[in-house]
Amino acid sequence: MEAKLKGEEKFITPSSGWLALFLCTIGAVAGIAIPGTIESNSGAEGAGAWWCLVLLTIFSLVMMCGLFIVNPNESAVMTFFGKYVGTVVENGFFYMNPFMVKKSVSLRARNLNGEPIKVNDLMGNPIMIGVVLVWRVKDTFKASFEVDNYARFVDIQSEAAIRNLAGAYPYDNLEDEDASITLRNGGEEVNELLEKSLSERLAIAGIEVIEARISYLAYAPEIASAMLQRQQATAMVAARHKIVEGAVGMVQMALEQLSEKQIIELDEEKKAAMVSNLMVVLTSDRAATPVVNAGTLYQ
Repeated sequence: MEAKLKGEEKFITPSSGWLALFLCTIGAVAGIAIPGTIESNSGAEGAGAWWCLVLLTIFSLVMMCGLFIVNPNESAVMTFFGKYVGTVVENGFFYMNPFMVKKSVSLRARNLNGEPIKVNDLMGNPIMIGVVLVWRVKDTFKASFEVDNYARFVDIQSEAAIRNLAGAYPYDNLEDEDASITLRNGGEEVNELLEKSLSERLAIAGIEVIEARISYLAYAPEIASAMLQRQQATAMVAARHKIVEGAVGMVQMALEQLSEKQIIELDEEKKAAMVSNLMVVLTSDRAATPVVNAGTLYQ
């Protein structure tokens, strides 16, 4: 569903606040100090001047409310009786209509280090996954008026994106050997997919995703022990496969060299015995104990 924007961000440059501060200060001081010098018995003319000076003081104090400061990497979103006027992004001391509402929006980069959450991967296995997100406000209009609370919006959408990513890929390829991308070994490709998903989700709030990375990835505690045993068994089977493959090659090489160099002639029975002994020695996980044959080969 596409969001329908009712406006666009626009930048304004207000007048300097120093002149306004000087005039308002002069008006306030004059309105406070001069009435004290007017005698109460000066008649109607003196009373009228006294009230004018009081109104000048009130007016000066009200006008001072239009003074504001914009710090580096900050902005001020201005609205006038519900209408968006513009955004001030320049740094300095400024003055605008005191009846304008000024909302400060930070443009600094922020970090979101989300707590690991429990989700199911593509194979249905419960896993714990967390994300680190670096973001900042790019469009102050969208951040202020398209969502209720843009910081909270980032938190919720980040969790939704990480859940969606985890459900689209397996944790590893132990169950899905055809998986070309997994959460554990996907690396930069998985992070790029996460960053793209977050950028699309946060665009409505005017948020720019600078970087997104998976910070934590593990099986859920209830299956972590079983999965560790399965990984160990898989690794042991793979190691045994390599050992047997190497042992067969060594036995074949030994028989070929014995035959080529005509060191000894072995019949099929002795070849079978030799192959059996060599395979036991080469594939055993313990050191073999040699037995010296003091007789002939047929004893």
